[in-house]
Amino acid sequence: MGNSSGKGEGDEEEEEEEKDGEVVEIVQKKKKNKDEEVEEELPLGVEELLESGDPVLDLSYRRFKRLPARVYGLTHVEKLYVCGNSLRTLPESIVQLQGLRILALDFNKMEDVPLAICQLAQLTRLYLGSNRLMTLPPELKNLQNLRCLWVESNYFQWFPRELYELPNLRSLQMGDNRLKTLPPDLTRMETLRGLWLYGNRFQTFPKVLLSMDSLEILDLDRNKITEFPSLKRLRSLRLFSYDHNPVKEPPKVGEEVTVVGEGAAEFLEEREARKERQRKAEEQEVEELALAGEEPIIHGILKNSSSNRPSCEADLKEEEDISSPMAEYDGGELEYDEEALEYETEELICEGEGFEYEGEELEYDSAHMDYEYEEEMEVKEES
Repeated sequence: MGNSSGKGEGDEEEEEEEKDGEVVEIVQKKKKNKDEEVEEELPLGVEELLESGDPVLDLSYRRFKRLPARVYGLTHVEKLYVCGNSLRTLPESIVQLQGLRILALDFNKMEDVPLAICQLAQLTRLYLGSNRLMTLPPELKNLQNLRCLWVESNYFQWFPRELYELPNLRSLQMGDNRLKTLPPDLTRMETLRGLWLYGNRFQTFPKVLLSMDSLEILDLDRNKITEFPSLKRLRSLRLFSYDHNPVKEPPKVGEEVTVVGEGAAEFLEEREARKERQRKAEEQEVEELALAGEEPIIHGILKNSSSNRPSCEADLKEEEDISSPMAEYDGGELEYDEEALEYETEELICEGEGFEYEGEELEYDSAHMDYEYEEEMEVKEES
């Protein structure tokens, strides 16, 4: 005999679904209330920062476990610094900050790069140092404007090949990781200008670096390299740091390269002394020629200090002399020193897009490099 007052199976299922829906709603409300509580407990001064309208927002060292939700609505922000917090990830909401050019997430607790970051197409500089990263996501290739990436003090054991897909990357900071080798196809990174590999586990000099013709800065401090090859083939190199490696003398480098490491100071002093002796010898030669009544030859161009020609005519004659290795002057054959003619190409390499150094005046300390250095570098490159 059926029970007409009982509930059918369909009614029971419907009742359970309603209960499940209520549970989900309660959980969502609790989460919302918790978030609202966090919003109400903003650290001192943060409220003013969020309302300032400034394109630079610095929320570093505020003990955030998650950023205030209001941050993701500040679409005018171009530079966001949230270093030294306890962030493990960032929500999808950050994609709203499409004007963001600089994002600094150093000294947090991230084990993976938040995929939402990879949708910030205007990023030019990304700082992820001192986290817990071991890999980079393939989606990083979406950051086609990225010029500077710092991932120092993480747990990389292998060089991330995902970086090959970043066509504008110029500065790569991978110091204090666990790298032992570099891939042979690293040469694909043709735009790379600065590479920091200090504090890794290299026991031999990575040979692939000898083919990185565009490198201007190379830092291999604090590794276990016992011998360095000649680096003279790296024509663009301007700074090489090899300190705290078990080597007895500096490697051979070009005349324009500043080296940092054991024995480097003596090497640089001797090089400068050699240049000074050469300069004085050239000055003495010019003086002797002048006393003998002969015109000095400088880089294949006649220095005619006694000519009474108008300056425009002298300039024109000088241009003619440069264009022809054997030019005639006053009916006589001009002496030409081919070996001395260098056109000063090495001095011009650093000008324009590269880094600018001043030899011994250069002070370099990898541990104290900051964001301002990269900003100044970008201004030079854009100019």
